[in-house]
Amino acid sequence: MITHNRPAYTRLSLGRLCETAPSNAKITVWDNGSADDTRRVLKEFEGHPAVEGIVYNPANDKLRGPTNWFWNNSKDADLLSKVDDDCLMPAKWVEKLEKAHNDIPDAGLLGCWRFPPEDFDLRNASRKIHSFGPHMVLRNCWVEGSGYLMKRKVIDDIGPLKRGETFTTWCLRAAAKGYILGWYYPFLYQEHMDDPRAEHTGIRTDEDLKRLLPLSAAQYGTTTKEDWVKRIRRTAGRLQEYSLDPYDFIGIRARLKRKLYQAVGRDYFPKA
Repeated sequence: MITHNRPAYTRLSLGRLCETAPSNAKITVWDNGSADDTRRVLKEFEGHPAVEGIVYNPANDKLRGPTNWFWNNSKDADLLSKVDDDCLMPAKWVEKLEKAHNDIPDAGLLGCWRFPPEDFDLRNASRKIHSFGPHMVLRNCWVEGSGYLMKRKVIDDIGPLKRGETFTTWCLRAAAKGYILGWYYPFLYQEHMDDPRAEHTGIRTDEDLKRLLPLSAAQYGTTTKEDWVKRIRRTAGRLQEYSLDPYDFIGIRARLKRKLYQAVGRDYFPKA
């Protein structure tokens, strides 16, 4: 888990992660230079049987550096995960995704879904829901960077996050290598507390949004709660429609498409 200046969220998310971690799982927390209030929360978890260690990093190193550090320091694990401090994991999520990984040899990253039922349209998504024996996966070329379970073999095959690379484009490299990525279906719902519609959200007003300011909201310049909900809904809809061909997003074909979209004033996501 990576934490940064969210004491209330951290108490909830880390507490839930400890509750849902099976006995064969170990949790390491990387704190990105948080203020004392968040560090006090973390100290409450020191010595918890599920928590292997807490790294109190003096600065905010964002996501790439800490993620690579986790991966490099967990070489004894066959399956890896990352959970953010704004996500509440569902019961038995590890066991269910572990079983799917064991049964699906080519599974690379399988994730928990973070959007409410109102954002899901089975008619749109049905072509992307594939069966693998007793398991079903809403496939995509990437998943979000929280609430997934990943085979260590993926890192061995494609390496860590490169300088300047996002988790999305790293996932695209995994998909291009032939790995199956997507969200287990029927969904394992991880509550995303940065969604203003979530039960435990801290974002109930525009002022709350400015105070908590999720990374994606900051990246897109979103300043109102209403606009933030619209963006989340739009993201959910697009994830149900995106191509399953990674080369629609990386390589020459993707660069040409991006130029065409730019010519008509439209965004072509994700950027690689």
